Amino acid sequence: MVSRVIPVDPFDLVIFGGTGDLARRKILPGLYRRFLAGQMPEDARVIAAARSEMSDAEYRAMIREAIGEFVSKARQDKKAIEAFLKRLSYVAIDATGEDGWDRLKQATRRDVVQAFYFSVAPALFGPLAERLHNRGIACETCRIVVEKPFGHDLASAKALNATLAEHFHEGQIYRIDHYLGKETVQNLMAVRFGNMLFEPLWNAQYVDHIQITVAETVGVGGRGAYYDKSGAMRDMVQNHLMQLLCLIAMEPPAHFDPDAVRDEKLKVIRALDPVLPDEIVRGQYQARGKDPGYREDAENPASLTESFIALRLHVSNWRWKGTPFYLRTGKKLKARASEIAVVFKDPPHSIFGPQENRRGNVLAIKLQPNEGMTLRVTIKEPGPGGMRLVEVPLDMSFAEALGENGADIPDAYERLIMDVIRGNQTLFMRGDEVEAAWAWADPVIRGWEERGDRPCPYDAGTTGPEEAQILMHRDARRWREIRE
Repeated sequence: MVSRVIPVDPFDLVIFGGTGDLARRKILPGLYRRFLAGQMPEDARVIAAARSEMSDAEYRAMIREAIGEFVSKARQDKKAIEAFLKRLSYVAIDATGEDGWDRLKQATRRDVVQAFYFSVAPALFGPLAERLHNRGIACETCRIVVEKPFGHDLASAKALNATLAEHFHEGQIYRIDHYLGKETVQNLMAVRFGNMLFEPLWNAQYVDHIQITVAETVGVGGRGAYYDKSGAMRDMVQNHLMQLLCLIAMEPPAHFDPDAVRDEKLKVIRALDPVLPDEIVRGQYQARGKDPGYREDAENPASLTESFIALRLHVSNWRWKGTPFYLRTGKKLKARASEIAVVFKDPPHSIFGPQENRRGNVLAIKLQPNEGMTLRVTIKEPGPGGMRLVEVPLDMSFAEALGENGADIPDAYERLIMDVIRGNQTLFMRGDEVEAAWAWADPVIRGWEERGDRPCPYDAGTTGPEEAQILMHRDARRWREIRE
C-alpha cells in the first residue's frame, strides 16, 4: 500500500536556528523527504536564519551534507537534492538585536502561508516573536512553531504563554511534540474510535492496567548541564508521556478537530490524582567499568537528578476509576523502546482450569524503533494431548503493512511540519494543556525535593532500579520486558 500524498499550499518556512543540530538532523532532511514525495509545491521556499555569517551557497552545502548523513541512501537522488536545495536561502540575523531583520522582511512573502519555526532556546522565543510582530514581517494568519521545553515549571510556562500571546493568538501557536507525529500514536486514535472492537472494552471494567514505557540506551553525555536541571520528570514525563497518557485515556471527542481533541486531553490531565510518595521511583545510572555514571556525565558529583522515573497514576473519572497507569522512562537502559501496553483483565471464570504462564490479552502499541501494534490472544496449542492453551501475537508492522520497507511512512517531523502548513493543530499542545500538565507535575517534584529523596542507583544496560520492579510487584503485576 502506497500512502496518498496530499499537496499543501505554497509557503515560506523560516527556520530560526537553521544551522543548529535539530535543523540539520530532522527539519531539513524531513522537508527533503516531503519534497521527494511531491508534497512541496513549486513555489514553496525555506529560509534559514541564524547568527553565523553565511552565503546561500555555503548553507546549501551544509544541508547537502546533512541529507547525505541523515537520509537513507535509497532516497538520496542527486537531481532531487539539487532541486530541493534551490528552494533554500539563508539570512544572518541577530535574534536579540536589529541586524538582519530588514533582509528577512524582504525575503518573506505575505501572499503565501507563512510559518516561523523557533528551533532555538526558549529564552529567544520572546525576542523573536516581538521582532516578527513589530517589524511587520509576520502576517495575521502566520504560524509559529515552538520546541520544548515549554517552561521549567508552572510559573515559567505561564510566563512563556503570556509572552507569545502578546504578539500571536493561540490559533497561531504550534507547540511541537514529535511523539505525537509518530504513525502509531495517530493510529491509536484510529484503532480506538474507528473500530467497534476495542472501544466497548476501553474502560476499567475490562482493562486491568496500562503501561507506558519510553526506554533509551544513551546517557546524558553532551547535554548533562541541561539535563541536570531538568531530569526525567521534566524532560519526558510532563510532556511526552503525559501526551501518550492523554491519548490512551481520553473520551471520544464529538468531532475530529483540533480543539475537540485537545479539550478531551485536557480533561484527562485535570482528572489525575495527586501522586503519593510510595507511587514514585526515581533512579540514577551509575558507573560500570569504563562506562561513566550519570554524575560523571552531568559533571555534578553531588547530583540528585533522576535519569529514570517510574510512577503509578490514577485517572479519577467514570471510565478509569480503579485502573492504574504505570509510566516509566529512563536512560542507559537495556534497549531502546517506546511502547504503550493495554493489559486486559482475565475472564471472570476459566473453563479450562489452571494454566501455567498464561498472561492474558495485551494490546501493545509500539512507537519505536519499529512502529506497529501487536494483540496477544489465547488459542489452543496445536496437537493432541488435551486443551492446552498458548498465547500468540496478531502482529502488524506498519513498515511491512503500509509501505515497501517503510519508505512511504513519513517521519514525525515531516508530518508535523506539513500539519503546520495546513493549519491543523490537532497534534500540537494548547497553552492550557501545557499549564495543566505543569500544575500536576510541580507538586510531585516539590514533594521529593522537600523530602530530600535520593534517586536509587541502577546499572547501565538493565531495566532500571529494582525498586521499580517492586512498585509493580506490590500490585501483583510486572513490567513488560524492554526489547527493541
